[in-house]
Amino acid sequence: MDRWKGKLAVVTGASAGIGAAICKALVREGMTVVGLARREENIQKIAKELEQYPGKLHARKVDLKNEKEILAFFQWIKETFKGVHLMVNNAGLVGKAPLTSGDSDIWRNIYEVNVLALNICTREAVQSMFANNIDDGYIININSISGHRLLPMDGHAMYAASKHGVTILTDALRRELVNKKSHIKVTSISPGLTDTEIFEAAKWPAHSSDEPIMKPEDIADQVLHLLKTPPNIQITELTIVPVGLRF
Repeated sequence: MDRWKGKLAVVTGASAGIGAAICKALVREGMTVVGLARREENIQKIAKELEQYPGKLHARKVDLKNEKEILAFFQWIKETFKGVHLMVNNAGLVGKAPLTSGDSDIWRNIYEVNVLALNICTREAVQSMFANNIDDGYIININSISGHRLLPMDGHAMYAASKHGVTILTDALRRELVNKKSHIKVTSISPGLTDTEIFEAAKWPAHSSDEPIMKPEDIADQVLHLLKTPPNIQITELTIVPVGLRF
């Protein structure tokens, strides 16, 4: 991890769950991290808890459904830090909205955050890397096992469709970067059941499930694992499920 010390990471959905765990792990390893979320105050609390570590966490309030706010954020990055070395697209929305009777606003919100905002952040991060001659950068998309198959969760097909989109976007980005002779790495991390707030939004509480469940820190550990891979190795897809998961 030495080569990442002092480098800049951007993490979306950083106020809780997997995003917060990733921020903590990166700061402990000495990275400068900017966490994005609508609940900026939550990130500020986390930053205070991490003051004894070599890295630093900065909090920024950004509504990922608003492209102007995203672009303004990356302009701030340019003026404050120059270049992004690591982009972690973690933010995600889920909502129960069946295909035959669902609320189209829920569908729209899912796609705006899970697909469109992810790609806007990716585009801006990659352009930042190009502009600052960062050829060893990394884009990590926090996907889901729902991005590879339909899980037994009634009413969540639109969420699964959005995550299938993340799977395609990740591989397409990798190919575009290869064609540009870039060494920027791209990985999709697809976790299984993880104890986060997303289960409340899904109306499928994690603790009421009979299935084994992971902690957000388990996913953060895998981000560190990816960052430790040698420059000539790229893990394109990392699927993580708890032992004993039946689907």
